[in-house]
Amino acid sequence: MTAKTATGSTYVALLRGINVGGKHKMPMKDLVEVCSATECGNVRTYIQSGNVVFTASATVAKRLAPLLAKKIGERFGFSVPVVLRSREQLEQVVRNNPFLKAGKPESTLHVTFLADEPTAEAIGKLDPNRSPGDEFRVIGSEIYLYLPNGMGNSKLTSAYFDSRLSTVGTARNWATVLKLVEMTQV
Repeated sequence: MTAKTATGSTYVALLRGINVGGKHKMPMKDLVEVCSATECGNVRTYIQSGNVVFTASATVAKRLAPLLAKKIGERFGFSVPVVLRSREQLEQVVRNNPFLKAGKPESTLHVTFLADEPTAEAIGKLDPNRSPGDEFRVIGSEIYLYLPNGMGNSKLTSAYFDSRLSTVGTARNWATVLKLVEMTQV
């Protein structure tokens, strides 16, 4: 069941490519202001890489990802993809991780959250041998990643998946995913 508050259900907005490598600087307090101005309540962020937890009505949530992207562009002068997940969807991501079920170390696990669910045809065109030693599984609108040599050494990048799956995604390490789930429960 979704955590209810006075302003609605709990969601997480995942922004891609902010405060990474000195590019697309965005102070989190400013991001909170932008989100608060879009009918989001109880807005809080986690680390500097664009993780926003908030409450909103279902009506607001349906239009929120493109609205946040637009407002961020207006405020900061650059566009960033925004992917939205509900508390229930995040909890399902944790339950469905095939690499966790297989006993892989949590420190090697990541998830790419996709804006849209890719087609079976597009998934079938992904190269399972693109990055030797690394593995991925596409389940619904998530790509589960096992990256034993680290994300920085993998060829399983967001750009690769975006181009092959005709959507946009943003990746988070497993520790961040768990923290975001925890934050949605408060």
